[in-house]
Order: sequence, then structure tokens, then C-alpha cells
Amino acid sequence: MAPLNVVPQFLLSMPGGGEWIWLLLAVLVLFGGRKIPELARGIGKGIREFNDAKDGVKKEIENGATEKDRTASADTTKS
Repeated sequence: MAPLNVVPQFLLSMPGGGEWIWLLLAVLVLFGGRKIPELARGIGKGIREFNDAKDGVKKEIENGATEKDRTASADTTKS
């Protein structure tokens, strides 16, 4: 029995040209022509909300770091 020499990165590769056609056809059959725009809108809205939340957390972290720097500099000037 030969050992399996499978590189994990090759197991999760992107689909090729023919596979994309089959995927699009399957999506069209499953969701129908009318539901696809609604699905795309929902995905876009989800991505937008995720990016807004990510930016909000980033701003809070930056504001916390600058506030910490201000309080540290205020403490050193009082001493």
C-alpha cells in the first residue's frame, strides 16, 4: 500500500471554467431567475454590514489607544 502524498492546498483549489458553468447552472435551477438578484442584494448587504462593523471596531481600538496615550502623558506631567 503506497502512502498518500496529497498536498492539502490542492484539495481546495478554485473551480475551472467548465465547473463554473455547472455551478452557475445549479444556482439558476435551485434559486430561479427571480431569486438570484435578491440573493445577490442580501450578500452585498451582509458584506457591507461586516465591513462597517470591522471599521467600527478598528476605530474603537484606535480611540482607546490614543486615549490611553493621553492619560499616560497627563499622568507624567502631573508627577
